[in-house]
Amino acid sequence: MLTPRRFILRTPAIAFVLFAAIAPPVHAQKKRVPPGGNIAVVADERLAALRAAPNLNARLIRRLSRGRLVSVRATKRNHEGVFFCLVVVTRRTSGWIQNEALVMSARSGDDGRLAHLIGGTDEFERVARARIFIDTFPRSPLRPKILLALGDAATEAAEQLTREATRRFERREIPTDGAPEFSYYLNYNGLDRYNRQGVTFTFDREKKQFHYDGAAWREILRKYRNSSEAIEAAKRLENLKH
Repeated sequence: MLTPRRFILRTPAIAFVLFAAIAPPVHAQKKRVPPGGNIAVVADERLAALRAAPNLNARLIRRLSRGRLVSVRATKRNHEGVFFCLVVVTRRTSGWIQNEALVMSARSGDDGRLAHLIGGTDEFERVARARIFIDTFPRSPLRPKILLALGDAATEAAEQLTREATRRFERREIPTDGAPEFSYYLNYNGLDRYNRQGVTFTFDREKKQFHYDGAAWREILRKYRNSSEAIEAAKRLENLKH
């Protein structure tokens, strides 16, 4: 069995905006940072099994959720060629996790690897991984591309949310003498997980449609106005007016 080695880094209707009713978005909350080591974040939850040994058949301690911060203490490549990291999750919880589940801001190439993961088909997965990217890689040259992808995923999510909410409220008649109809849509629980990712939608009362508010595209124009993505962001923002 290999001996663990030190981990080395290489350096025309009115639109209504939805706001968080209880808690601020997850990305805006202060996350608990585990003690010591080099901080990494779980980006691919499919590989995020925390195990008692650096082996895919080792006892499962727990499965870590996407966005969880861990502290990397050592690394090891096992006899099958799988690269594992020894991580601390809390003061009482530690174990081995597959390297590809994690990304680190100071590790060369991790921004590109995460950018590739964002190319999936599920709208929410794309939004969540894009949010991790934005929070983890503040200086990456790929940020304009990821911001554009975040906005596009949120736009697709708005269309899906509109369909889901419409089906739900068609099946359940909304009382005419109770709360305003639009408030049911604004309270639709399908919005919650996006809200926790810092993604905000607007709602068109007349057409009964959700729309992404365009925050990521505006950030591109504000911070990366000379990028090729700025041209596309401007087009998307113009489309929001129609």
